[in-house]
Amino acid sequence: MAAIGKIRSWGPVLATVIGLALFAFIAEEMFRSCEATGNERRQQVGEVLGKKISVQDFQSLVDEYQEVLKMTQGRDNLSEEELNQVKDQVWQQFVNNTILETEAKKVGLTVTDEELQNVLKAGTNSMLMQTPFVNQQTGRFDVSQLTKFLADYKKQQEQGGNAEMMEQYTRIYNYWKFIEKTLRQQLLGQKYQSLLAQSLLSNPISAKMAFAGQNEESDILLATVPYNTIKDADVEVSDADLKAKYDEKKEQFKQYVESRDIKYVDFQVVASAADRAELMKTMKNAQQQLESGMAPAEVVRKAQSQIAYTGIAATRSAFPNDIAVKIDSMQIGQVSAPFETAYDNTLNVVKLINKVQQPDSVEYRQIQVGGATAEEAHKLADSIYTALKGGADFEVLAKKYNQTGAKQWMTSAMYERAQTMDDDTKEYIQSLNTLAAGELKNLQFSQGNIVLQVTDRKAMVNKFDVAVVKHTIDFSKTTYSNAYNNFSQYVSENKDLEGLEKNAQKFGFRVQERNDLYSSEHNVAGLRATREAMKWIFDAKAGEVSPLYECGNNDHLLVIALTGVHPVGYRTMESVKDQLKMEVIRDKKFEKAAAQLAGVKDIAAAKQKGAVVDSVRQITFSAPVFVQAAGASEPALSGAVAAVKQGQFSPAVIKGNGGAYLFQVLSKKQREGAKFDEKQQMQMLKQQAQQAAGRFMNEMYLKADVVDNRYLFF
Repeated sequence: MAAIGKIRSWGPVLATVIGLALFAFIAEEMFRSCEATGNERRQQVGEVLGKKISVQDFQSLVDEYQEVLKMTQGRDNLSEEELNQVKDQVWQQFVNNTILETEAKKVGLTVTDEELQNVLKAGTNSMLMQTPFVNQQTGRFDVSQLTKFLADYKKQQEQGGNAEMMEQYTRIYNYWKFIEKTLRQQLLGQKYQSLLAQSLLSNPISAKMAFAGQNEESDILLATVPYNTIKDADVEVSDADLKAKYDEKKEQFKQYVESRDIKYVDFQVVASAADRAELMKTMKNAQQQLESGMAPAEVVRKAQSQIAYTGIAATRSAFPNDIAVKIDSMQIGQVSAPFETAYDNTLNVVKLINKVQQPDSVEYRQIQVGGATAEEAHKLADSIYTALKGGADFEVLAKKYNQTGAKQWMTSAMYERAQTMDDDTKEYIQSLNTLAAGELKNLQFSQGNIVLQVTDRKAMVNKFDVAVVKHTIDFSKTTYSNAYNNFSQYVSENKDLEGLEKNAQKFGFRVQERNDLYSSEHNVAGLRATREAMKWIFDAKAGEVSPLYECGNNDHLLVIALTGVHPVGYRTMESVKDQLKMEVIRDKKFEKAAAQLAGVKDIAAAKQKGAVVDSVRQITFSAPVFVQAAGASEPALSGAVAAVKQGQFSPAVIKGNGGAYLFQVLSKKQREGAKFDEKQQMQMLKQQAQQAAGRFMNEMYLKADVVDNRYLFF
């Protein structure tokens, strides 16, 4: 009993220990759950209507679209700017499709397989014309070609055919799946838009009013008191005035996406005088070597030119514009002195080795000849060449050696921008360019022979054999180190915006400003490689100064101060104060102008009160009139004129964008040749309504709770 009593006396302690243990267990699980949720959130590119997309899924969509562009444009890669455009397009498609699918589901709209098949059978959709399944004879999409391809693709998958062929099949299949998916989304959008458009109707009264608004022309005498004739200093603007205007216009200041204001210092490192002198020494040395007759390829290689020398004559368009302009005025054998090109920041030396006239396009056919040994191939090629010279049929002979001997075209553009070219390729191209139509040649290479025949030559053009030494005016490591140390000192000594602004000139820098920077932008201050800086901007607090960033093409130094944060919601009155002040000043100038015109009953009296009088012709309700005296477009004036009958004077002073107005209507008449067609006018109004319905996505976007975190990843 004593033991039990002792245990009972420990009850509160045991309860506390057990409670703490349970709390620790629950807290640990909660921490794990929060950590998992946090990790998931950190991997989210964005969210639309509660639907999240991870960085992996978004990247897959980007890769898919990128492959589509490569295939349709016949390219191997895209530039950084083009990739950014792809990411923007993919994001916009994700947002639009998510919104559309959600809204369509609410009203039961879908796209059935049968509807898709009907589109394929019709073959008129513009997207289908971008596929490989276009009948070359009819110029239209051929669904039977698609059906055959899908069957062949499935067969290739099952049989596991040639790897290279399977890769081609897979690329085309993936491209088609993208087209099919996009077609479904397009059809769904058309259905939803059509549904909205059917709810927007016209009627005869609206049609008649619209016709009158477009075709009833008025000529007036106009009296104007321009606002610019009233000095700003004569207008007093109080805080109460600004507050009243802010309340009046508040909805215009609603912000749906957060933005931030920054001030920044961007310094670009450029080559020093010593760097330029060192490069000039290299360029003059290249000039001397080219003048002395040294092998052009060797000179160009040693000087590390951006443009390789291949020894093949090329058309003018194959060279950068500065080089093309230079060779136009050069003589054969001439070597230029080093010259600078500002737009690509280079020094250049050019030697015009030769200028020839050659065809821009060559039609040819060939027979490739191989053998157990090179000697055997040469011997066989000699016999083929002899047979062809004796009148043998080229295609028949080609088929004997399992080749088609079909004719094909080579254009200058296919080879003239090559950065490298071996001797065999050079001889092959030279032969094609110099052989006459119908002429044969037996080309002997180390691995075999090619019996070549040129069958046609077109578009004789000037071609230039040019050695080009083009070198960027780069800064040295020493120059960059000095610039970095100076910029680093500036940043370390100035920890706040006040210091950055106060001492910028002392260090040779300039503080710049950028307001309303959005996270959807791809860079800061138009500089490449600023993703880390972008992440800092949208994580920092107002007043903070960033660390030093190295960015651009490794040639820019950047420091940023965050000066303002504009969260989702209404902009503060202070942030739009300048805009409000302009509007209040305009209001008060109108009050003064209206007071100046008070009691005026005709144009003559208005002129006596200081108004500028002029005639304005052919004013219509549907088109704002431009008033020369005020320098402004005035929709309010067009509306007021439409409401006043011929011969009458305006009943009140009109408040415009650039002035205050009174007018007298001299005449009203229908535009010459205009004839009212009720049915046609109603149809036009219906089309306008459909166009308005096409903007439904903008309205839906504002209510879709879109979260865009792409700046964290791309």
